[in-house]
Amino acid sequence: MMVHNLALQNSILNQFVSEIRDVEIQKDSLRFRKNMERLGEIFAYEISKTLHYDHVKTTTPLGIADSKQLASEVVVATILRAGLPLHSGILNYFDKAPSAFISAYRKHHKNNTFEIALEYIASPDLSDKTVILCDPMLASGSSVVLSYKAMLAKGTPKHTHIVTAIASAQGLDHVKAMMPSLNYTIWCGAIDEELTAQAYIVPGLGDAGDLAFGDKI
Repeated sequence: MMVHNLALQNSILNQFVSEIRDVEIQKDSLRFRKNMERLGEIFAYEISKTLHYDHVKTTTPLGIADSKQLASEVVVATILRAGLPLHSGILNYFDKAPSAFISAYRKHHKNNTFEIALEYIASPDLSDKTVILCDPMLASGSSVVLSYKAMLAKGTPKHTHIVTAIASAQGLDHVKAMMPSLNYTIWCGAIDEELTAQAYIVPGLGDAGDLAFGDKI
């Protein structure tokens, strides 16, 4: 497993991460979604540097230009519902990529515990594809592990890029422990050290799905 923490770079990404954390800015759900989409675009650009390209000839109004075009077959996958703005941002760059959707969520119990429930997956064939899996908060890491393993029923990807706005150090350790020999890379907008007993990241940002789309019951 390779982890890229983009917070360590000087880029506009850090401003967007700061804004999605800000309790005042969070009151504007449109801005929250837009900033998540912007993060998705930055992640897509960084991931694009790792992919394969073909040399092609492009006809311009004045001649022929040597160009490069994406050769890697990319599938953009997201964990519903919170991952949708990130997904949209990545599709802005990989606009020809098909999409996969995974219904995974926290199923809470009365004793303040929860389990990750997965209801369905809608996906194209993933065999030998490059998959970009969006999950805005990698807290305990359980939803990423469950979703990744569920995707394998649709074919084994060549490589998987897991994209998350904010991860916990504990969650990253869990993913590494549960997926020791699989071929994937994790891209983070920030890594926070603390995870509560209820598996919320501190300082984190709260519930990304609720902030983007409203409270759920």
